[in-house]
Amino acid sequence: QVQLVESGGGLVQAGDSLRLSCAASGRTFSRNTMGWFRQAPGKEREFVAAFNWSGGSTLYADSVKGRFTISRDNAKNTVYLQMNSLKPEDTAVYYCAARTIPYLSDRPERYDYWGQGTQVTVSS
Repeated sequence: QVQLVESGGGLVQAGDSLRLSCAASGRTFSRNTMGWFRQAPGKEREFVAAFNWSGGSTLYADSVKGRFTISRDNAKNTVYLQMNSLKPEDTAVYYCAARTIPYLSDRPERYDYWGQGTQVTVSS
């Protein structure tokens, strides 16, 4: 089992930055790939970014490329999502997810473990 706990969400203005954290615990070999997804009210869950824990490769949604950065801190077993130049359309609940297979994916159904989510609201 893997436990994921997100933090760092909040209310910011357009153009501001936020850093989300995802603290992972449990079976380390069960979280070979880490991902961030988001879900706005009335919309489907949407891929944001993914990170391969061992190789360090990354994948980003086109909508966040150049603005968001996914990274890790091995010592803290934590994955981060640095979000810069935030826009109102980035408003959503952001979820951290873990996949046991070490291949990047933008499909939420391919992830095995999920956190509870953290709200990000960007005002215009």
